[in-house]
Amino acid sequence: MRYISTRGAAPVLDFEQVTLAGLASDGGLYVPESWPSLSADEIAGLRGLSYVDTAVAVMAPFVEGTLNREELRSLCAQAYGRFAHAAVTPLVQLDERQWLLELFHGPTLAFKDVALQLLGLLFERFLAGSDKQVTIVGATSGDTGSAAIDALAGRAGVDVFMLHPRGRVSDVQRRQMTTVLAPNIHNIAIEGSFDDAQALVKAMFNDPGFSGRFALSAVNSINWARLMAQVVYYFYAAVRLGAPDRPVAFSVPTGNFGDVFAGYVAAKMGLPVARLVVATNVNDILHRALSQGDYSQGTVVPTPSPSMDIQVSSNFERLLFDLGGRDGAATRQQMHGFESSRAMRLTNAQRDGASALFASDRVDLDDMSLAMRWAYEGAGQVIDPHTAIGLAAARRATLPADVPVVTLATAHPAKFGDAVERATGIRPALPARMGDLFDREERYATLPGTFEAVTGYIAERAVAV
Repeated sequence: MRYISTRGAAPVLDFEQVTLAGLASDGGLYVPESWPSLSADEIAGLRGLSYVDTAVAVMAPFVEGTLNREELRSLCAQAYGRFAHAAVTPLVQLDERQWLLELFHGPTLAFKDVALQLLGLLFERFLAGSDKQVTIVGATSGDTGSAAIDALAGRAGVDVFMLHPRGRVSDVQRRQMTTVLAPNIHNIAIEGSFDDAQALVKAMFNDPGFSGRFALSAVNSINWARLMAQVVYYFYAAVRLGAPDRPVAFSVPTGNFGDVFAGYVAAKMGLPVARLVVATNVNDILHRALSQGDYSQGTVVPTPSPSMDIQVSSNFERLLFDLGGRDGAATRQQMHGFESSRAMRLTNAQRDGASALFASDRVDLDDMSLAMRWAYEGAGQVIDPHTAIGLAAARRATLPADVPVVTLATAHPAKFGDAVERATGIRPALPARMGDLFDREERYATLPGTFEAVTGYIAERAVAV
């Protein structure tokens, strides 16, 4: 499998190269040169398989030429062996058509573990036997940071510098990052929003004077390997609800568009996806883009769903590229226009292509709370604010009555205990394995949200090439 940049000017890479590179050298994002497909019989053959075996079947085409199936199976068995549920991503029924796909049974209680446990092992494998030192720089709205840190702490050949917006992640999210004291882990709280942190990361990759000094790589969903791993659970859930013989809809609480883009990839591979519902909070750039064609940046409003407090969704570029005829030059021009003006209009082809599969909804604080109460009172399920936004959108979606709707439950409710308690009166407890989280020592730096401050801090601690 070969990978190309959405902006058309970066080298074509294989899977190992694209995993270690992260962002493309032309500022774009890597995608497969063509989408692999699974036949209806192959999808039906996934029924009854373990999560690991499903993962191998779905991901094998993407790693072809780099890993064989047995090597991939070994990595998946290690990655998912750390999950607390034997099904890895179990389905839970709420009523006659609403389902939850629980993605929070990994070590840090969030869906990011599904991809990052595997990504950590891939980094280790690809760096083994070399003297190469990779410098991971990432931005997190809460969950990516903790999942990446857990996956990479103590691994040889990797230094991690994770930026989070100071005061804009939950206490649990912050402590899951800052209490990991491994010498290769560096947490940075910046003054500003997640969008500011994400912009700094992109600027580091795009600055030759900085990126030329260090072997930079990424763990955010700009890294293709992360998205690839997330495609698996769409297949895993859908075949348990009747695919390929009936379509299944998914509602995805969305900020950076990576999780829902994985659903798009599943559909391109042949999974019968009836609809992908993009559920946003009041930071609704994606809802405006999909419903009105207006992709313009607003001011980030802090909410009880901080992982969605985003006004620039990096992975949306991948969709625009694919729907725009895979024209790298056109995507480059479109994205450069957005980066200079912070606004753009989707083309007619992009809007029409998106409307064939995507719907979107904007869920405010009241409707989020109502969804949390409905899940608890109607089905005995305590859900976190992000999942509640997905569920609210799922229940409002216009779909045929015989189509099951799966809401991606992206985080354990205990990560957002205050918001859950306000809505339901229930204070969810952390799992026993994390019971001492608030007794652990924290370590992190607080820096201004400027390129000079952050790159100076990293340059003093990272290993130059």
